[in-house]
Amino acid sequence: MERKTKIDAAEGKHDLVITREFDLPVDLLFRAYVEPEIVEKWMSTRVIKLDNRRHGGFEFETSDPRGNVVFRANGTIHDLVTNERIIRTFEMENTGFPVQLEFLDFKSRDNEKSKLTMQIVYRTPEDRDNMLRLPFAAGISMAHDRLQEVAAKLR
Repeated sequence: MERKTKIDAAEGKHDLVITREFDLPVDLLFRAYVEPEIVEKWMSTRVIKLDNRRHGGFEFETSDPRGNVVFRANGTIHDLVTNERIIRTFEMENTGFPVQLEFLDFKSRDNEKSKLTMQIVYRTPEDRDNMLRLPFAAGISMAHDRLQEVAAKLR
């Protein structure tokens, strides 16, 4: 089955572009990125902090069934325009990957459809390629599928 989330990673570049069309109005798609309760459901992670404003920030934490922390991420929100864009850094703690810069653009297609375009900029092309060697494409696609499922129930 073809993935709905597309990744464009041009050879030798520092960035990649992820696109996904959702069967959601743009305001609901945007809410899925800024409301902690919704983020926790589709990302299957705990939101420790989500301060949605310029110079705000976030912290996420995922634990295994025994309560051991297996993943932590944090970042700074550099710009946020409701239903239009989020510009933020994203750092996965204790992974060896450097901080990445993310540009998330939200576009309305019509009253029931929207499109998310994410440009992720890495420090080096090698950092980007190392990320792509992980099950990154499958993971982001699965997360977006869950986002669609969770947010659709909020209508």
